[in-house]
Parts: sequence; structure tokens; C-alpha cells
Amino acid sequence: MKTRIKWSEGMSFIGETGSGHALVIDGAPEHGGRNLGPRPMELVLMGAAACTAFDVVLILKKARQPVVDCVVDAEAERADAEPRVFTRIVLTYTVTGRGLDRRQVERAVALSKEKYCSATIMLAKTAAIEARVVVVDEASGSAAVG
Repeated sequence: MKTRIKWSEGMSFIGETGSGHALVIDGAPEHGGRNLGPRPMELVLMGAAACTAFDVVLILKKARQPVVDCVVDAEAERADAEPRVFTRIVLTYTVTGRGLDRRQVERAVALSKEKYCSATIMLAKTAAIEARVVVVDEASGSAAVG
């Protein structure tokens, strides 16, 4: 895996991935940025949420669960002093399907957290990671929170 970061101007950078994608990364205005793109630590949190969402969907599909949507909302707290690492991350998984087995959804989340998601496993070295699961039945619209 590779990436390349090139300074553009001010506190803006262009990130290029080894798979050929690019995005603008920028600093906060109070640090000279112009709010042209996400902050680096926002991308770290977003990457972790995407990594675990990918795992959960893949695990549920392999288990032949009728998943139709998966949203992971991530909130993080950071240390007050430099380096401002994440100290706490709450991941709320909202998984929607028709007749999903809640135990299978919880199992998929646990497997991602404990075995498969490289990003959250790395972040767990400095942050307490809490997972919350909401299962929504598409047919009835009812949500079971756990």
C-alpha cells in the first residue's frame, strides 16, 4: 500500500492513493487552513469507520443475512496534550435488513473489532473503543438498540 501527499498551498495538501484516487486535505482555519477538505485526523476516524463497516457487511453477506444498509457513525475524543491521539471512540452501527438475526449482526461487529479491522485494532492501542448496535427491520421500520 502506498500514498503520496503533496503540499498545495497554505495548509492544503493533495493526497493520492496507490489505487489512483485523490482528495484535498486541509487544516483548520485557526491553523492556516481554508476548510477545503477534511482534516487528517478526520480521515483517520473515517478510515476506521469504513474499515469496520466493510467487515460487517462482508461478514453478514457470508452469513447469508439479508442486509440492505449499514451506517457507522463514529465519534472520537482526543488527548488534550500533544500528540493528540484518540483516547475514546464510539462506533454506532445501524444495520438494516429484512429479518436480520441480531446475534449475527452483533457477531459481525465483534469479529470486526477483535479480528479483522486493522484500523480499529491499531487505534485500540491508544483509545477505548465502544461499539453500539442498532438493528432496523426494513419491513416494519422497527429498530432494536443494543
